[in-house]
Amino acid sequence: MSKGIASVKTVRVLSEAALLGGLTIEGRSEPLRILSDGAGQFNIMTHGLCWVHIERGLRKLEGNTDPERDNIAEMQGLLWEYYQELKQYQQHPGTNGSIKLQSRFDEIFGRCYIHHGLLNNVLNQIRNHKVQLLQVLDCPEFPLHNNAAETDIREYVTRRKISGGTRSALGRKARDTFVGLKKTCRKLGISFWNYLTSRLHNNEQVLPLSDVIRTKAATKIPAPA
Repeated sequence: MSKGIASVKTVRVLSEAALLGGLTIEGRSEPLRILSDGAGQFNIMTHGLCWVHIERGLRKLEGNTDPERDNIAEMQGLLWEYYQELKQYQQHPGTNGSIKLQSRFDEIFGRCYIHHGLLNNVLNQIRNHKVQLLQVLDCPEFPLHNNAAETDIREYVTRRKISGGTRSALGRKARDTFVGLKKTCRKLGISFWNYLTSRLHNNEQVLPLSDVIRTKAATKIPAPA
């Protein structure tokens, strides 16, 4: 406030930047990665793209002739074959496999269909995003799609279509909080009803979700030396 910064959005953006800066100062050895559908606001940190969304560029093409439709079907088939190769790489990563897959990417998406300009445009877009699409070669744990995030947001969209939204900011906050808690419980294998009952009775039958998350994370992330 002393700096004249009062806008809620500005405060949020600055707070997020401060948190990210704090992580950087702490000296994280691994880069912070983010996976998105290509929306500009997510193009931060080490950014990766969803293969399911990138394929939609091909799916939207209709083709005016049989040869054009054959070209589109051929590229879709090659894309999903390559996608399966990336999934196999996740199970057995290695330098040789990474080099081979980078070469395969150029071979598949470097094609040029002389009489099909729209398809060439889509292939050019895919080539331009090679680095973002192949994050998995540097980090095998990196997802190839963001279907999980799409599934999480779908409930919000469905509720908005049915109810038309909430009446107040407080109602929106309550809705978002409880939906978030429910989905977090589901991912942790905890009964949402039992979690709510435990909080209402102020007992430890169900531990706070933050404690459960820390415990699960500790089993996957080795402690710093």
